Amino acid sequence: MTITSLDLEQFITAIRNYSNYDLSEYSDKSLKRRLAKVLVDYKLELSGLITQMKNNQQIVEQVVKDITVNTTELFRDPLVWQHLRYVTLPKLQNQPTINIWHAGCSTGQEVYSMLMILNELDLLNRTKLYASDINTDVLQTAKKGQYKYRFNIAYLDNFDKVMKENPFNYEQFFDIPYSKYFEIDKEKDFIKMHPFLTEKPIFKKLDLVKDCNLFYVKFDIIICRNVIIYFNYDLQNKIFDLFHNNLYNNGYLWLGMHESILGPFAPKFDKIGQVYQKKEHVFPNLDIGKKNK
Repeated sequence: MTITSLDLEQFITAIRNYSNYDLSEYSDKSLKRRLAKVLVDYKLELSGLITQMKNNQQIVEQVVKDITVNTTELFRDPLVWQHLRYVTLPKLQNQPTINIWHAGCSTGQEVYSMLMILNELDLLNRTKLYASDINTDVLQTAKKGQYKYRFNIAYLDNFDKVMKENPFNYEQFFDIPYSKYFEIDKEKDFIKMHPFLTEKPIFKKLDLVKDCNLFYVKFDIIICRNVIIYFNYDLQNKIFDLFHNNLYNNGYLWLGMHESILGPFAPKFDKIGQVYQKKEHVFPNLDIGKKNK
């Protein structure tokens, strides 16, 4: 199914008219692809979908959930997590508290990936971890911390690479069993995180397009991976502004492997591999009492 620019404009207008959501600054290419899939799944033409949204608020909520992307996995991109474990987090080990925000956390596998690493570094008790998403369904899954075994079995290799191996010292190996962090039931087809992990995060619905920081704390680390790729340039910079304002000086921002900071916020961060570190704000040395001659 082909979605034209006019179709997309009508759909975005309908969403804005019948809800509090605003998709106008999402990537056109991504939205067209997702909208086409929704119409096929719902077996509707665009006009029929808009009519249903007008008459039923629950349809609007479901369409927004279907439009937004919720793909994640345990220790996605292991090299990133290895860097986090062996390079970034050790720099924070002397802090009395560590605040971390997973923005766009989806079903929560990366939240639990972070908690496992923190536990191995003896930082779990000192960390306050916050997680948010626009989709309440995936937040419920994240809170429960239970996933399909057959869908996630391939990602256990990621666990091995991050939790058991040390890429900076190949002679070092940590014999960490899966059972330390989650229960696996192959017959019932589930992987379930242990309660000491599921009880740790504070989950909250948050729309990065229009909401501020609803946790009302500043952060040492913000993780927002594979989210901004679906936003246009202006919205990306709006999100970078939100993150920059809510990071401590020298705090870290983690993006997806194919995401980067371009434009006006690039000079405000130092890029170290896949992580961006917020630069300290240095006030200029102004000689206020000096007169120009």
